[in-house]
Amino acid sequence: MATRIALIGVGKIAQDQHLPVIAKTPRFELAGLVSQRGITQPGVPTFATAAEMYEKLPDVDAVAICTPPPARYRIAKEALAAGKHVMLEKPPTATLSELADLTLDAETRGLVLFTTWHSQYNRAVAIARKHLATSRVEGLDIVWKEDVRRWHPGQEWIWQPGGFGVFDPGINALSIVSYILPAPIFVESAILSVPANKAAPIAAQLTFKPADGLPADLKADFDWRQDGEQTWDITTRLADGRIVKLSRGGARLEIDGQLMAEEPPAEYEAIYEHFSVLLARRQSDVDVAPLRLVADAFLVGKQLSCEPFT
Repeated sequence: MATRIALIGVGKIAQDQHLPVIAKTPRFELAGLVSQRGITQPGVPTFATAAEMYEKLPDVDAVAICTPPPARYRIAKEALAAGKHVMLEKPPTATLSELADLTLDAETRGLVLFTTWHSQYNRAVAIARKHLATSRVEGLDIVWKEDVRRWHPGQEWIWQPGGFGVFDPGINALSIVSYILPAPIFVESAILSVPANKAAPIAAQLTFKPADGLPADLKADFDWRQDGEQTWDITTRLADGRIVKLSRGGARLEIDGQLMAEEPPAEYEAIYEHFSVLLARRQSDVDVAPLRLVADAFLVGKQLSCEPFT
């Protein structure tokens, strides 16, 4: 029997990814939408609030929460209290404490909580992880630069406190890195460039240190002011001399210049497949590492004011 799932928040990511993937995934049935803007889908009821949906559709099994991050904790708590399994878009919450509380709440209630880090679900990323599993990393160079106007048109929430700024895309890179590296890394320093008329950074440069304390050159460069071709590259230099490069957001893998994997993105198909497995097992999957790295960048980062952005 298909899982009856509802979407809460029907913005760009829900319309671009969640809705079409649910439509072609037999294991899920779109039961309802919650949209303050009244966005609809043929044959699917739309509600102004989640509480109204739970009252009218008590047989909904799970919800996918696709609202901006600051609202997700309250919505997820309400869903868990209503007995629903919860999928959280990335980043899952605005703070680490909120995610910790949701994790405990879901465990106490015997419900599934799933934090989706879509960039981890590329086949190239899985292959890279295997190649790095027994290696020592001497160098890491993350270059994640894109045009905010293209990917977040008119979305003012991303510039507010809790909106993450350039870390909204940058956390995708950190989700890959925290997944593929054989040992943890920690944020050592950060420079956060914040436009004079915004509250969140438009660019960030990070340096990391490895957990083992051995010498390593580990850095990241995030920027939301990229014109033309977008850049989503992660280059890893290993102690044995190999160069492992993920590009196109994790869709392409090269090792020493040799192409190892490249496929059209199917991240959300894999996310829903994994969610189905978790539901069958009644098992949560909460990965806090990417959010922790972002939080640490804000903790140790030096903020620099830059030119206003409109």
